[in-house]
Amino acid sequence: MKKKGIGYASIFYGTGYGNGFPDESRASAKIENNGTINIYVEVSDVGSGGKSIMWQIATKTLNIDKNLVNIINTDTSILKDSGTAAASRQTYNTGNAVLNACSKLRNNINKVINKSEKLTSSDMIKKILQHMIKNNISTYEDGYFKATTSKIHNEDGQGNPYWPYTFGAQRATVIVDTETGKIDVLEIVAINDAGKIINPTLAEGQVEGGCLMGIGYALMEEIDLNKGKIKNTNFSNYIIPTSMDMPNIQSYFVEENEYTGPFGAKGLGEPVMLPTAPAILNAIYDAIGIRFYELPVTCEKVLAALKYKKMI
Repeated sequence: MKKKGIGYASIFYGTGYGNGFPDESRASAKIENNGTINIYVEVSDVGSGGKSIMWQIATKTLNIDKNLVNIINTDTSILKDSGTAAASRQTYNTGNAVLNACSKLRNNINKVINKSEKLTSSDMIKKILQHMIKNNISTYEDGYFKATTSKIHNEDGQGNPYWPYTFGAQRATVIVDTETGKIDVLEIVAINDAGKIINPTLAEGQVEGGCLMGIGYALMEEIDLNKGKIKNTNFSNYIIPTSMDMPNIQSYFVEENEYTGPFGAKGLGEPVMLPTAPAILNAIYDAIGIRFYELPVTCEKVLAALKYKKMI
């Protein structure tokens, strides 16, 4: 018999390393002789779209045609430390460093042109560069940002370990086959408050990828140990979800501006996967009335739990 269940879960997640660890990002902006502006920023793009986000922040801040901005992010001999692509920090932390560098450079540019004037061509930038050099105005600026964080006090549990926080909630719909123990996720509705969404397409992709990782965590990805050694060391026996396991995912964003973030943005990467597994577990409970406290919930575990429930 196939039984349908619906479950909900909500989370909050602190951006950055947290708990007083120095969380710093750096970036630089420079007008080049060829009439373009280079942004030097050590943003590690591991599929999260960090490079695109930095490019968007730079072009908006500089009020410049997008084709005139280059992001230089892979040469560590000329780049300053921007921190890791971890803790959902790149958009917020490194984005703020890019914003800082570009704001200072644009202020310098405004000394020779109208502050509302858009930079539309390389020839225009070359002329601006000449005027700036002639008037001893800097054509290069560094940007810096350090996140607000402090250690938790052991005595009273007080402190400011993270800032800001991202919030999320998900609804999962599942079908549980009581004859085979198989669980199919039909749909996930994901709602996230990650501040202003700078790139909606990338953000939606983050949600879809995060939900699929959460499905794997909840239902498939089991580490098999033997005397401390992992037995299933490749993808033939360590099962991960594929495109065939992808349910219908509806994503919605509550765009509450974060006043300390670049254009109101916060982190999004990791928070999107956190509610998925608990929402699925709640949906399983709704379907068959059994709570599971160990992940992943495999077919064998479902059948064993159903058998035990019959016995009692």
